[in-house]
Amino acid sequence: MIVDSHTHAWARWPYDPEVPDEATKGSVEHLIHEMDQNGVAEAVIVSARIEKNPLNNEYGAAAVRRYPNRLHQFADVDCVWSPEYHTPGAVDRLGRAADTLPIKGFTHYVGEPDGWFTTDEGKAFFSLAAELRLIASIAMGPAWAPALAEVVAANPDLVVLLHHMGGIRSTAPRSDLDAIAGLARYPNVHIKLSGFHYAVGLENGWDYPHPSAMWIAEGLYDAFGPDRLCWGSDFPALSRAMTYRQALEIVRLHCRFIKPGDLEEILGGTLKRLLNAAAPLRIT
Repeated sequence: MIVDSHTHAWARWPYDPEVPDEATKGSVEHLIHEMDQNGVAEAVIVSARIEKNPLNNEYGAAAVRRYPNRLHQFADVDCVWSPEYHTPGAVDRLGRAADTLPIKGFTHYVGEPDGWFTTDEGKAFFSLAAELRLIASIAMGPAWAPALAEVVAANPDLVVLLHHMGGIRSTAPRSDLDAIAGLARYPNVHIKLSGFHYAVGLENGWDYPHPSAMWIAEGLYDAFGPDRLCWGSDFPALSRAMTYRQALEIVRLHCRFIKPGDLEEILGGTLKRLLNAAAPLRIT
C-alpha cells in the first residue's frame, strides 16, 4: 500500500504567477485523480491557511468527510503565516482543532528560531498533542533541532513527523544533516522523504531527479531507517518542479541506496502504522 505523507488541497491556487485553472489546479478532486492514476491508496492533507485560502482547515475537513477511506487531515494550527503564531492561547487553539475537525494530527510551520518550543506554553502545547495522540507535522530547518530535541525528550509519546527532509538544502554544510540526523536518537521522531525540489531550490526544480539532494536522503535513511521515513509528494505545490509520478519515482527508482525490502515501509507502511496509532477519527 502506498500512502502519501504530504499533500495539500486548496479551493483556490495560492501561488504566483496566477493560473487559468485556479479553482481546480489544487483541488481535492485533482488530488484524488493523481492518487488513482499512480496507485496511491491514501494520503494526508497538510492543511495550510495561506494566500486565498483562509478556510483551508474547513476545506480539508470536508475533503476527509467526502473521502474517509482515502484521506487524512493534519490541521493548520498556529503556523508562521497566521496572526496567532506563537502567541498566548495556543493550547486552547490546538484543543479546539481536535474537538471540531476530523484530524489525525496538526501541522506547524515555523520561522526563525524564537525559543517558543521550550516556553511554558510551548511545552503545554506539545504535551496536549501527546495526550490527544495527535501527530505533530512540523516544517522546520536544522536550526530548530536543539529545541525540538527538548520537546521530544520531554514527550516520548508525541509522534513528530518532520517535513521535507528536515528542511536541509543541497548546498548546506554537513552539519545541517548532522543536526537533523541527530534527532534519530529519539524514537518518536520521523522524517518525510519528500521535497527534493525544495532541497535543490525551486529555481532548479527542472533538474529531475535532483541528484544534488541525494546525499541528504541517503544520510537520513542511514540515520532513521525505513521504519521512520515516510514518502510524500507535496501535491500540488510539486507541479512547479515535477509531476506526481516523478515525486513517487524519485524515491522508488532513483534513491538507489534504499534496500528493496525497505521501500514498502517508506512508501506507506511506516505512515500507515503512525496513522493507525493516532487519535481515533471523528467524522461528523
